[in-house]
Amino acid sequence: MTWEPERLDDQHHLTECDPGGMLRAVAGSAAQVRTGHRVAVESGVDRLVADVRPRAVVVVGMGGSALAGDLLAAVCGQGAPIPVVTVRSYQLPGWVGATDLVIAVSWSGETGETISMATEAVRRGCTLLAVGPAGSALEAVAVQSSSVYVPIPTEGRPRADLWLVTTPLVVAASALGLVRTEPTVYERVARVLEEVAHRCRPSSDSFLNPGKTLAMDLAETVPMIWGSSPLAAAAAARFAARLNEDAKYPAVFGELPEAGHNQVAVFDGPLAERDIFADTATRTLRLVLLRDLDEHPRVTSAREAVVRLAQDRDVLVTELAADGDHPLERLASLIGPADFATTYLALGYGLDPTPVGPITELRARVTH
Repeated sequence: MTWEPERLDDQHHLTECDPGGMLRAVAGSAAQVRTGHRVAVESGVDRLVADVRPRAVVVVGMGGSALAGDLLAAVCGQGAPIPVVTVRSYQLPGWVGATDLVIAVSWSGETGETISMATEAVRRGCTLLAVGPAGSALEAVAVQSSSVYVPIPTEGRPRADLWLVTTPLVVAASALGLVRTEPTVYERVARVLEEVAHRCRPSSDSFLNPGKTLAMDLAETVPMIWGSSPLAAAAAARFAARLNEDAKYPAVFGELPEAGHNQVAVFDGPLAERDIFADTATRTLRLVLLRDLDEHPRVTSAREAVVRLAQDRDVLVTELAADGDHPLERLASLIGPADFATTYLALGYGLDPTPVGPITELRARVTH
């Protein structure tokens, strides 16, 4: 398959090549924030405050549902009074016990690993909060244990519904005093995502459209995506996962300063070499830096030095800067354009961004 950038401004192609409506699903992120906030409040997540603050918050899930846990930890920040960790497995760690809050998240409500850990959490006497669709196996576990359950309307696509599964977690964390979210925060986040959707709409020409421009930066490169803070690193992980699933594209993610102790070495490797006189183009390295307003001064120095190192070696560099006062707003400002870019990258290669055949096949082989 070949990269054809002119496809991005061909409205007929964008419609025909996206029968699953991934662009529409990404454009609905603002509505997800509002819905996620509403159903969390209506489900009574504030009931969690009736108990003593837990020793730790353990988010269990897989794929995009687990990523919601990473985003929650990023929003709570390193100043959170208790640890917020994510577990992707069939079993809870041995240290998880009755004084901990386990949040089980499953977009389908039927994820085997998540059901297993939620059931184990109940057996261990943990407080359980579950997020998933109504009528699911996960809801049954929550109802049987008299736990709080947040029913979400999962009518979209799992990886496009990130904000639908993440927002109830932030509402719960706010109720527990782990993060400050004044009443206007969720609406501000929704407006950030609405603005991104407007600027990245399919009818907007490539030279004005941040999503299409970023897709063109990524095309025919091997992206290495680094965040300059834990929050930006969570957005980098999301970016790489969407590249894998939407565009079926390889990507590496990391976080400064750690990436400066290992991944930076590839600047001297074979993928960093570019021959501008070659008859045929070869895929070369591209560094994508996600910058956060809340980065350590030493990390800022390292980030600036990394850019100079890359430029000295003729390595391609793209930088995206977060914007917003609240951590949730800054996440939205980074994740929003990236979600559009991965979808446009798939469409520029002539790929339908919705199917994930190998994932479905692997799940069937493991299950049976």
